[in-house]
Amino acid sequence: MSTIPSSAVAPPRADFGRVAVFFGDKNGKYPDGNQVVVRGTDTLAVFDSPPVSNRVGDDFDRADLCVLGHVHEDHIAGLHRLPGVPVHAHRADVDALRSWEGLARHYGLSPERRAPMLAKIRREYDYVARPDALAYDDGASWELGGCRVRAIHMPGHTAGHCVLLIEPEGVAFIGDIDLTGFGPYYGDGTSSLADFRRSLARLPDIPARVWVTSHHRGVYTDRQAMLQALAAFTAKIDERERRLIELLAHQPRSLPDLVACRLMYPPDYEELWVDDAERRSISQHLDELVADGRVLAEPDGMFRLR
Repeated sequence: MSTIPSSAVAPPRADFGRVAVFFGDKNGKYPDGNQVVVRGTDTLAVFDSPPVSNRVGDDFDRADLCVLGHVHEDHIAGLHRLPGVPVHAHRADVDALRSWEGLARHYGLSPERRAPMLAKIRREYDYVARPDALAYDDGASWELGGCRVRAIHMPGHTAGHCVLLIEPEGVAFIGDIDLTGFGPYYGDGTSSLADFRRSLARLPDIPARVWVTSHHRGVYTDRQAMLQALAAFTAKIDERERRLIELLAHQPRSLPDLVACRLMYPPDYEELWVDDAERRSISQHLDELVADGRVLAEPDGMFRLR
C-alpha cells in the first residue's frame, strides 16, 4: 500500500449500499474523474484511479483490488498509490497499461508527439506503467463478499472499454460513455466508431438502477433522465456527420484540410493529441460515407460528395 499522503480536503461523495462514489473536480470533469469504491465484506475494490483518487484517503489507499473500465491517462492517475495491488484491465486494453510503448500505440500518437505526451502524463497524472497488470475478458466477475462486480464489454471509446456492474446494488459504472455534451470520443488508435454505435444501443439493456459516469455528469438515479442524456450523447455522432457533409458540400477537401477544420474539438482548443484524434475520427466517418456511396474518395486524396 502506498504511503504517499492524500490531500487534507476530502472530495464529496454519494453512497449506494456498498458502493461509494467520490466526485472529482467539477463533478469529475476531464482532466479529473469520479472514483468508485466497492466495500465487500472480504475485499475493497476500486474502479479506475482518476486524479481525485489521490484525495480519497484510506477508502482508496487500502484497496485490495483495482479494476479498470478502460485505459487512459486520466483513469490511471492514482495507480502509483497501489504498488503491489492487483490491477485488472480488459484484454484489448491491457498492453496499454503494461508499458509506455503499449500506451503510445493505444493512443495512436504520431511519433513526434510521443515524447512530449509521456512527459505530460508523468507530470500531470503521476503516470506509472503496470507490467504486472492482469487481463480480463467480457463477462469476468470478481466476488467481493456480499456483492460482486461483472465486466460487460462495451468497446468503441477504446477497444477494451467495459461497463462495470455491481450486483446486487445495480450500480453500473459506465465509464467514458460519459453522457457529456462533448459526445462520444473515438479518436484513439484502438477506437471504433462502429463499435461505439453498437455499445450505445446496448447500454439501456444493462440491468442497473444507478449509472455512474467517469466525467462531469456524475450519477444518474432516474432511468428516464439517463436515457434522455444517452440520446443526446448519441446524437453527437450524427451531428458530426452532418458537419462533415456540409464541409464537403462547400468544396472537395483532403483529409488534412478536414482535420484543420476540426470536427470534434473547437478551433481554439490545443492539446498534443488533437490533430491525431481528429484525423482518426474524421477518417472513420469518411469510411462510413464512402461505403454508403454518399462520398467519393478521389485517387488524388480528395473527398467530394457524390
